[in-house]
Amino acid sequence: MTARRTTTRKFFGRMSLPERNFVAEALRTETVGGVLLLIAAIVALIWANTLQDSYASVSHYHFGPAALGLDLSVAHWAADGLLAVFFFVAGIELKRELVAGDLRDPKAALLPVAAAVCGMAVPAVVYTLTNVVGGGSLDGWAVPTATDIAFALAVLAVIGTSLPSALRAFLLTLAVVDDLFAILIIAVFFTDSINLPALGGAVVGLGVFWLLLRKGVRGWYIYVPLALVIWGLMYNSGIHATIAGVAMGLMLRCHPLEGEDHSPGEHIEHLVRPVSAGLAVPLFALFSAGVSISGGAIGDVFTRPETLGVVLGLVVGKAVGIFGGTWLTARFTRASLSDDLEWADVGAVATLAGIGFTVSLLIGELAFVRNTALTDETKAAVLIGSLIAAVFATVLLKIRNAKYRALCEAEERDEDLDGIPDIYEQDNPAYHLRMAEIYERKAAEHRRLAEVAGGASEGNDGPA
Repeated sequence: MTARRTTTRKFFGRMSLPERNFVAEALRTETVGGVLLLIAAIVALIWANTLQDSYASVSHYHFGPAALGLDLSVAHWAADGLLAVFFFVAGIELKRELVAGDLRDPKAALLPVAAAVCGMAVPAVVYTLTNVVGGGSLDGWAVPTATDIAFALAVLAVIGTSLPSALRAFLLTLAVVDDLFAILIIAVFFTDSINLPALGGAVVGLGVFWLLLRKGVRGWYIYVPLALVIWGLMYNSGIHATIAGVAMGLMLRCHPLEGEDHSPGEHIEHLVRPVSAGLAVPLFALFSAGVSISGGAIGDVFTRPETLGVVLGLVVGKAVGIFGGTWLTARFTRASLSDDLEWADVGAVATLAGIGFTVSLLIGELAFVRNTALTDETKAAVLIGSLIAAVFATVLLKIRNAKYRALCEAEERDEDLDGIPDIYEQDNPAYHLRMAEIYERKAAEHRRLAEVAGGASEGNDGPA
């Protein structure tokens, strides 16, 4: 009888080179967008606390075709309109992960899915327990469940931490799954009533969108007007309009055919991601993060059960949930942590995921839509909770920064200057031949310099 072979997988091991390059490009865009998001949030806070009347008048200014049910405020257009672009990109990311990324393999997908599920369930439980004990409202249970990948990467950019690519990819994939569940939460729990004719029209529009894609029809002048019609119908249906963006993103083909350098999904994501990260999300933050902050208001955040639940959910619930989900997956599957990393690294990333901004602010508006004062207090709680999580994550990441820097240098080293990191060529005989030639040339150059130096010293030994 032959013994069954057991294969052991490593969590956060080295990625394939194409996947690593894609993640690096995506994270560069998200990092820039995160910095703009951070700037927009700061501007919103300054504007709202120095020129409150001006901020309120601009945010509540209405425009749009009333006959189509789209006479919305500026803040409403930012939340329902511009964020549809953000969720469109999220839909493309999810589709790509399902067909070409970590989520295509059920075994590889188990880790980010388990971490994301636990990272959303535990904050919801923390919020619920806090409000059951404190006698608060349970309506905001979903507020601390979301992670803002752009803001998290902005923190990494500011503190200059060289997080290894595997951990960055885990954070990105985790955020994609997180966005999926946030979309489901918005669609299921924050839809009060449904306008069936409008919903039917949106479904028909999505069907036309899918059919045009299947037929290979091209031209932005066709898809952009159709997308606007679908968005308008989805908004009037009673389901949050951002769902339309997700649905259209999921319909795009994200695997290249023979002869294609990039799939249509990758190409469109490359064009739209800068608009999402650099314009849509920062403008949403500008008109959503402007809440009045004072000593009393900050104190209220830690005394009111609804806002305290949000802070604890982001700071404690996210870290415990993601770390616990990852540890349990390793504990009960044939997998172990990469030899280069420690569980403290997973804990730091889990803490970083407690930065919940864009989607948390959106859910906060939906959860307490009938209570303006509580909506603003919840926004303040999101900002404070995200700030505390960012500080904790910064401390943890700084402790390990020297180790991260060494790992990144190993990943980036390219001594043969062929544009491919050496770590990906170690099993290639041609690589070893090139490296032998490089070392021989260096040795010859060192010998020549030594001979020149020796000759010069002999010439100087004689009498003047």
